[in-house]
Parts: sequence; C-alpha cells; structure tokens
Amino acid sequence: MANCAFIGLGVMGYPMAGYLAAAGHKIRVWNRTAAKAQGWAKQHKGEAAASIEDAVQGCEVVFACVGDDPDVRAITDKAFEAMSPGAVFVDHTTASAALARELNIEAGIRQLGFVDAPVSGGQAGAEAGQLAIMCGGEAGDFAKVELLMQSYAKAITLMGDVGSGQLTKMVNQICIAGVVQGLAEGLHFARRAGLDGEKVIEAISKGAAQSWQMENRYQTMLRGQFDFGFAVDWMRKDMRITLDEARTNGASLPLTALVDQFYADVQAMGGHRWDTSSLIARLERDEG
Repeated sequence: MANCAFIGLGVMGYPMAGYLAAAGHKIRVWNRTAAKAQGWAKQHKGEAAASIEDAVQGCEVVFACVGDDPDVRAITDKAFEAMSPGAVFVDHTTASAALARELNIEAGIRQLGFVDAPVSGGQAGAEAGQLAIMCGGEAGDFAKVELLMQSYAKAITLMGDVGSGQLTKMVNQICIAGVVQGLAEGLHFARRAGLDGEKVIEAISKGAAQSWQMENRYQTMLRGQFDFGFAVDWMRKDMRITLDEARTNGASLPLTALVDQFYADVQAMGGHRWDTSSLIARLERDEG
C-alpha cells in the first residue's frame, strides 16, 4: 500500500480520494476549506493536513484535482519544495498542456516525476469510480501511479509525453461540445415540430444518432433541468484552454468556437452553474 496525498476535495477530488482510501492506501488530504478536509478524514479514516507542505511530506505520490492553471501553480509552488526525490505528482486538473510541460521541467530539477492526468466522466463518474483518465508522462512515472488510479477509473491510457493527457482532454471537450449542441437542436426542433420528444429519442437512440449525452441527458433537457453534471463555467474554462491551444498549433475549430459563444449566452442567462446540457435553454429562449 502507498503513502499518498490528495489536494483538492471538490466534487471530483472528494470521491476519488475516497476510493484510494477504500483500496487501503494511506491518504493525507488538504483542501482550501479546512472543514471539508476534516470531514473527509473523519469519513474515510484518513488524515487532514494543516498545509500543502504537511500533506505531501514523505508521500510517494501526490494527487491534485483543482480548478485551473493558477490553482495548479499555487499548489506546485509549495508541494514541489516539500516532496521527496523520487515521488510523483499526478495532476488530475483539466489545465493547459503548456503548464504541464513547465511543471514537468521544474519537477525534474527536483528529481520528481510528473504526470498530467485529466479525467472524463464528471461527478457521476467520480462517485462511481468509473472515470476515464488520459495521461501524459514518462513510462516509469506512469507505472508508479497506474495501479493507484485504477481504484477510481474504468480506463487509463498513457497518451505520450507530458502534456499529451491535457491535449487528449481537449479533444474530449471538442467532441462533447458538438454533440451536446446537436442534441439540443434536435430536441428543440422536435418540440417546435409538435413531436413527442420521448418518442423521438426512443425511435432514434438505437441508431447512428445514439450518444452518451442522448442516453443520459435528453430527459432532463426536455424538462429544463440542468443540475446533473459538469457546470457551464468549467466547460467555458476548458474551451478557452482548447481554443488557445488551437491558435498555437494551427487547428481549425469553428464549431468549438461557436459553441463556446453559445455557452457565453447561457452564462448571460444566469446559467453559470447549470450543466452543459443547458444549451437547449438558449434555443428555447430565442424561440420563445
């Protein structure tokens, strides 16, 4: 069993750290809200650290799952100084590939390993221990942490060098954006055409139109309920990172850029914390 630290106990990190503890690993946690870390430690018989430095000291692997590049940077500025040579830092945050590469260089100077490992599956996937994890890093570092990540994953793939995991997550978000917009337009069209949305999905969901979004979100979309997944604010953050990367590598992402602006419209409607399927709300608003 491994000695690990987990930093960031949001809707994703809290259950992920819990699965590590359930697998028998010794887990020390830290969260900006100390009460959350203390609550986790009580529930999972772990240890709540008073600081990031205290959390990571003596740990073989340090996991982090926070919000954005500045949050990751704030953690690593402290964690890297306190980690022991040979330890590996695993970043589950969806952040930029550029930051991952920078941190890998800094980790190497301190004889630390670094793996960027963004996840897909949302809160439900984290709570069920069924996340898909896409990783970038050295094969030796990945080998040290793969078994640990299996406690909360259904699929783990080493994509290549550091940064490859984040780039793969960008592909994931590009694909999701287009599918959700298509589903929103389809359901909106069905309603305007006087069709029964439930029957429409029953008719088409076993054919080529089928998708995870259709299977898991169409009912709540039809009911105008948007509290079932990844928030619009976080999706816009991911799309900003993706579009920035596209400007660097020359990729053409017209649909992604358009859907990003549609999500900006949802934010303007007050839907910052609505889930990503709320694109349909924008269409219903525009058509009255």
